Amino acid sequence: MTAPAPAKTYALSDLAKHLTGCGMPCEVVGDADKRIVAVNTLDDAGPDELSFLSNAKYVDALKSTRAGAVIVSKNQETPEGMTVLRAADAYAAMAMLVLHIHGWRKHPQAAERSPAVIHPTAVIGPGANIHHNVTIEANTVIGRNAVIYPGVYIADGCRIGDDCVLYPNVVLYDGSVLGDRVTIHAGTVIGEDGLGYAPVNGKWVKIPQVGTVEIADDVEIGSNCSIDRATLGKTVIGRGTKFSNLIAIGHGTKIGTDCMFVAQVGIAGSVDVGNHVTMAGKVGIAGHLTIGDNAKLAAMAGVMRDVPANATMMGAPAVDKLEAARSMSLVMKLPEMRKQIRKLETQVEKLMNDQSSKD
Repeated sequence: MTAPAPAKTYALSDLAKHLTGCGMPCEVVGDADKRIVAVNTLDDAGPDELSFLSNAKYVDALKSTRAGAVIVSKNQETPEGMTVLRAADAYAAMAMLVLHIHGWRKHPQAAERSPAVIHPTAVIGPGANIHHNVTIEANTVIGRNAVIYPGVYIADGCRIGDDCVLYPNVVLYDGSVLGDRVTIHAGTVIGEDGLGYAPVNGKWVKIPQVGTVEIADDVEIGSNCSIDRATLGKTVIGRGTKFSNLIAIGHGTKIGTDCMFVAQVGIAGSVDVGNHVTMAGKVGIAGHLTIGDNAKLAAMAGVMRDVPANATMMGAPAVDKLEAARSMSLVMKLPEMRKQIRKLETQVEKLMNDQSSKD
């Protein structure tokens, strides 16, 4: 039996140099020759692993961590004797070192079993890694080095760019377009019909959804998301935008560049979302609205009107964060206010009874 190959190790001094070379000046305080094999959480890291602290909520974990070293901010206080890497942005430094040490997920090469079904008119780029039980329909173009996992269905006339990854059971309806380096996780559906019906004589008559979906470069979409095709024209997901899981995008909606949507965001049709917009979990957006650049929407916000650029909104219906904070403060006081009102009602009733008896 052959012994497993030893894990690659990294000296902290070399990791600091790597970060500095990435434009993140970093210094080692402590044992710069210490070698580590992986990055892990403060709770789970061992003596040969590197961890990080980027959220003050977890500062107490520094006292108990077994990590061999910890990435911290420039001014973060640490226990005596702890070896640390100090960087201006500990979270960004952690991300770069995870990439440096662990790299991207390695995709297995397709096996020879149950070959894919590929229409003869489809064009497959060089280096494409297409697994078994994949179906690729007519007039589809697959770019260079694409990875298509088992169970993926790609309908007629789709365009998939270079270096895309489609995980198991992704479905692309006809005419869907993906840019380069797009990643779509398992179970997501792109280009299904939107909720397009017209009331005619008391019945709902389906409107043919003849538009498409276009997803730009460097987009990542989580598992079990749904992006509707436009009724007419395009549903668009802008360059660099990232989706978590269970996100629904309505027909004809246009999402800008570098947006971040957390799980269970739902956006109705014909919404225009700007650039660098962040939506936390379970945000809901009504149809035909405009969300300005750099807007931030807190978890479970229900957006019923346009959101200006750079706004931070919360609540349902969503309002500016300061207004929402005042409202929440009043809600917290309601039980005490109720007691005071009941007390006043009792006093008023007594006064009225006293007055009645005098009359």
